[in-house]
Amino acid sequence: MNKTVVLGVTSGIAAYKTVKLVNLLREEGIGVYVIMTDKAKKMIDPKEFEKASGHKVHTELFDEDFDYKKILAAREVDHIALADKADAMIIAPATANVIAKLANGIADDFLTTTALAVTKSLIICPSMNVNMWTNPIVQENIAKLKTHGFHIIDPTAGMLACGYEGVGRLAEINDIKNYVMSKLETATSLKGQKILITAGGTIEKIDEVRYITNRSSGKMGIALAEECYQRGAEVLLLRAKHSVAPRYHIHEKLFESADELYTLIKQNIKDYHYCYHAAAVSDFAVANKTQGKLSSDKPITLTLEPQIKILEQIKKLNPEIRLIAFKAEYESDIDTLKQKAEAKLRESQADAVIANDISRKDRGFESDDNEIVIVLPNGNSKQIPLSSKKEIARQIVEYISKAVSSNK
Repeated sequence: MNKTVVLGVTSGIAAYKTVKLVNLLREEGIGVYVIMTDKAKKMIDPKEFEKASGHKVHTELFDEDFDYKKILAAREVDHIALADKADAMIIAPATANVIAKLANGIADDFLTTTALAVTKSLIICPSMNVNMWTNPIVQENIAKLKTHGFHIIDPTAGMLACGYEGVGRLAEINDIKNYVMSKLETATSLKGQKILITAGGTIEKIDEVRYITNRSSGKMGIALAEECYQRGAEVLLLRAKHSVAPRYHIHEKLFESADELYTLIKQNIKDYHYCYHAAAVSDFAVANKTQGKLSSDKPITLTLEPQIKILEQIKKLNPEIRLIAFKAEYESDIDTLKQKAEAKLRESQADAVIANDISRKDRGFESDDNEIVIVLPNGNSKQIPLSSKKEIARQIVEYISKAVSSNK
């Protein structure tokens, strides 16, 4: 496996254990580059990591001979080059300090600047005193990192270096190594696949100033695009202009109205193997649109006319594409969601329908969380309980990639 891992080592007592992690990864043919914080060097000599990895250990953001003119001439910055090289990054042990920095976007050394620039799996392995681990502030920071797609390998229980007994020990090195290897395999699981994803809500003009729309933020579609991108797929994101933007440099085209989205789909759909149609498309357009700006001096009656169902056109445009549709319902229990999804399967000829209830404020539209059910034409289904949309996206892609195979 020709892969590269960047290992960040902070000043936890468990730092000495991660030399073994380097050795285990190298036995699997993984290239390992090590970054140490300044205080980590007081725990263990960087030479031990240089010997184990076969590479220079990075410790300083600015070397003694730093010259900005050289940087400008070469157009290469060490921590960015290392972040680009990484197929995964691990921070082990991760202290409460570095966890807090990452959770709040602080980048003040080689480790944190590299971590914030990595676009592949970033795995955090906390290690600290039990009272520090259970401190609400630390747990809030951990929860925040999970929301933003960081992977956390929780510490284990046992006797700690400080003499306390409880949860706080660095996870077993073999377990960390196995987790890293699984993430490296995932990083190429969709390589060769071309995936088109729609995200966000359409808008329909009333006049040149006003419009009607829906509450979609695009977060679910964006999470799917990021997940597919991190798995090595070639992704085209068709994104509503007013939706949230992806974190990574994913190829995207913007739309406003349903007509604009439909045009983009017609132009691109034949080139793709999968389509996740997560956009919330307006069912109606304003029939009596006004040029310029409507006067607010008198009442206005709007006439809404039904629009073409884009979802039902996708298989007509590309019969071979694997179509994953989304169905939003209001105040629906799981059985009703499944029934609605089954009906949508028949109407659209989709290969899967993902249904969710949008009536609750803590999930669905505008929220960072969701709860969904995936329904397949063969009657199989999978419920995913309330989780972050990033976790929901991970499980959707994992399930769909196994349940819905591509002929291309």
